[in-house]
Amino acid sequence: MIAGQDAPLLLAAPLLLDARDLAVSYGDVAVIWQAHITVPAGSIVTLVGSNGAGKTTLLKTLAGTLRPHRGTILLDGLDVTADDARGRVARGLVLVPEGRRLFAGLSVYDNLLLGAYARTDRRQVRADVERMYALFPRLAERRRQDAATLSGGEQQMCAIARGLMADPRLLLIDELSLGLAPAVVEELIAALKTINAAGTSLLVVEQDVAIAFGLADYAHVLDQGRSGVSGPVAQIAADPAVRRAYLGI
Repeated sequence: MIAGQDAPLLLAAPLLLDARDLAVSYGDVAVIWQAHITVPAGSIVTLVGSNGAGKTTLLKTLAGTLRPHRGTILLDGLDVTADDARGRVARGLVLVPEGRRLFAGLSVYDNLLLGAYARTDRRQVRADVERMYALFPRLAERRRQDAATLSGGEQQMCAIARGLMADPRLLLIDELSLGLAPAVVEELIAALKTINAAGTSLLVVEQDVAIAFGLADYAHVLDQGRSGVSGPVAQIAADPAVRRAYLGI
């Protein structure tokens, strides 16, 4: 196990997300034993760990699709632990799930509109659709195409764009690069940096730790359902235990 601190804090900026002492189970099976995770406002944070460490479970818990049986989740200082997923979307916390989960049979355009289902500012929604097309030009080319027929990389672009259509303050992305070609991953990373520069904070789960560390400002390590080390990426990447466990060095 990679040792960590009891309640890691990243203090370079005010905390947009501060989740503490989380424990999550599927029935009688515990998956998250004790997790702490923070996201400073305006930052890109990555969550890394081995397969089965509980990363997807933790993201689902933060997004409100799973309920913790212990712990608190604060969004911009407000306790949202009792909010369901819809309530958290309304407060600006949105999940792009593993596997993209686009709506088959609907066009790219319709998938984007579904991302904005809770919004009432229709004029701005239309403007944001065009902003997504500018961010991901391939989506503009395929706007009338069934989203299920897109390539894997294009589906990931559509899934991220759909999440952004909810106008989030914090976007959670589960398994950014899974199954994608390196050139597509580079394109996605460039887009995420643009998104972040425009003011959206990001929490990204990424199987390839080198990619994760190249994208993020801060990192958390989740080890067997428990929080390990956390801090600035340069500091975590230099940790000998992290290098041995995840970088093969």
